[in-house]
Amino acid sequence: MGIIMDISHHQPSNKIDWAKAAKEVDLVIIRVQYGSNLIDREYKNHVANCKKYGIPFGHYAYGMFVSVNDAIVEAKDFINRADNDALFLALDVEGDTVKSCGTKDLAKASQAFIDVLKDVGYKTGFYVSHELYKKYDLDKVKADFLWLPRYGKDNGKPDKKPDYPCCLWQYSQYCKVDWYKGGLDFNLLNGDKSLEWFTGKKKTTPVNKPKKKTESKPVSKPKDEKYTVVKTLNAYINAADAKARKNVKGTVSAGTYHVFNKANGMINVTPIKGVAGSWINPADNKKSATSTTKAKYHVVGKGEVLSKIAAKYNTSVSAILKLNKNIKDKNLIYANQKIRVK
Repeated sequence: MGIIMDISHHQPSNKIDWAKAAKEVDLVIIRVQYGSNLIDREYKNHVANCKKYGIPFGHYAYGMFVSVNDAIVEAKDFINRADNDALFLALDVEGDTVKSCGTKDLAKASQAFIDVLKDVGYKTGFYVSHELYKKYDLDKVKADFLWLPRYGKDNGKPDKKPDYPCCLWQYSQYCKVDWYKGGLDFNLLNGDKSLEWFTGKKKTTPVNKPKKKTESKPVSKPKDEKYTVVKTLNAYINAADAKARKNVKGTVSAGTYHVFNKANGMINVTPIKGVAGSWINPADNKKSATSTTKAKYHVVGKGEVLSKIAAKYNTSVSAILKLNKNIKDKNLIYANQKIRVK
């Protein structure tokens, strides 16, 4: 088996001979951020070189959240920054994370972070310092794989295995190669997951980064076009001429108002509020089913929640959820997510 290494901006990409590295490295785990506010300045360069030389890669983020809610925000920032070809995303919890979050909610916040990654379809990993693993309930945090460091002599060779079962073992920070001057973090498989499990495809395409779809534009109608509201099929037939009647498709149930276009027959069978026989001009009644108002979208800002967004557009959270079937949890939206509000 080849090398599994993890790198950050402490290992500048231009200092690595990637052509040589590609012959020895099976997997690279690239840091993306140190908390939300510090973006790893080399991660895009590392990604570009992995792609150029065909090296599989995943990502990790060092946690610096201060609470459960902040962990959710930090995870969403991580997802937005992750490269589309990353095979998995992992959370790194160490001493600085403890200082930032404290110990009371550390495990809950860590799990919340990982759950956000899972919810968008990524394979997930949890890296935690060996000495912290059995503290503060961190051993109860669940991810798809556990990644533990245990260095022993820390001389670039596997020495002292972790005391706990794990999938990846980071065995030294000072591994030497001829294609980089300096020490590197190397890892070994240490559980029942094969290299192919890590280098295989993600579970699903993350829903936060969908491919752009071409939306068909609604056909515009003349401003002076009028519609009549009718309550039953009989009322429709009485209002329409023989030619218009031929355009009727499906069943029109009694007790529901429908829209009848005097020139073209029934064009909309969506229930609307109105009075049978009354005339409507769509330009004057934007909330009617005959309206040609375009869908409205909102790009989520950092820290925004659905209730505030709903209030801004004079709608409700439940209405937004109906328009956005990909939002499974009203509490899980993230910065830069485009959602439909009308």
